[in-house]
Amino acid sequence: MSNLDDKALELAKDLIRCRSVTPHDAGALSVLIKVLKPARFACEKLNFTEDGTAPVDNLFARIGDGSPHLCFAGHTDVVPPGDEEGWTHPPFAADVADSRLYGRGASDMKGAIACFAAAAIDYVKEKGGEIDGSISLLITGDEEGPGVNGTSKVLAWMEANGNRPDHCLVGEPTNAKRVGDAIKIGRRGSLNSRLTVRGVQGHVAYPHLAGNPIKGLIQALSRLYEAPLDYGSAHFSPSNLEVTSIDVDNKASNVIPASAEARFNIRYNDRHSPDTLKAQLREQIQAVLVPIDLSFTLEFEPPSHQFLTQLGPLDALLSQAVNEITGLTPALSTDGGTSDARFIKDYCPVVEFGLLTETIHKVDENAALTDLQQLTAIYRRFIELYFQTFGGADER
Repeated sequence: MSNLDDKALELAKDLIRCRSVTPHDAGALSVLIKVLKPARFACEKLNFTEDGTAPVDNLFARIGDGSPHLCFAGHTDVVPPGDEEGWTHPPFAADVADSRLYGRGASDMKGAIACFAAAAIDYVKEKGGEIDGSISLLITGDEEGPGVNGTSKVLAWMEANGNRPDHCLVGEPTNAKRVGDAIKIGRRGSLNSRLTVRGVQGHVAYPHLAGNPIKGLIQALSRLYEAPLDYGSAHFSPSNLEVTSIDVDNKASNVIPASAEARFNIRYNDRHSPDTLKAQLREQIQAVLVPIDLSFTLEFEPPSHQFLTQLGPLDALLSQAVNEITGLTPALSTDGGTSDARFIKDYCPVVEFGLLTETIHKVDENAALTDLQQLTAIYRRFIELYFQTFGGADER
């Protein structure tokens, strides 16, 4: 391992040892501040809250005071480990075994944060602490949770305080099999819905005197499943609807219940908007339930919007860095779940690139040491290419 690799690995270990399950920081941001401050990054710890949500600690760190301003974004919060007895290595011990780093957040995404922090510090050191532009880190503790008191509020604070970035790279895991497989240039949107069908409670032996909401709910859901929402678009896979729960809460086997409820999620592409989807869903459900005299309510959570970063120098430079380090030409992808890039795209062009998705959120989450080494090298080369392209004459 090189000195740079050692620094990335040690930082990843220190971050994993912080039990930062959303929304708790557990010292993770202080670990980053401890390495960033000596490298002359100005660090701001930002605590945000909102009624009905837990307060969240976030970090904004920046070196330099002008354009081009390159921001690396990520989250130190992690999902719960589940049954810790099921782990081969304790989830917050940061054990290294068989050339792998084990622990919750190793891939999603403390490993990537350690890699881009180490790469940025190394670049600044090479430049003698003076760079032609700015590098910043936007680190939240709210990505795996409701996403209310994290990246969106930090971005607003950045805008208000003269820290709007020109470009951003999010270190979310993007690769299926090998580091270098894919760069995310967008994400499908996400819409969570709850359908409640209301009927008339009655005795199962006298169904003509009741109105069974379960029958109507099943028919409505079948209607929603019947036809594809679309067949995809130039950069997006087809939209899909998946039912995630059906609840009746009926403990009597001889009673037709008064209501039945289902929850479902739609991952939608750029052929839809939340408003057009909501209207389409209502129309299809009404077509099923109105003829059988069943009423319903359809409720929606705030959506995560789809987005696509237009192809340009940002993805091209990252692709070049990936190819130089790995020999691979990454695919430009929009699959997977949502990420905080959905907030960042309102401020600047954003792409995502990180470790493998294979073990994220699983027992024994881990990252190969060679993957951490390659990712650190890719980030380091990308920073160099970025400032050669966008920076002043002394960087060209």
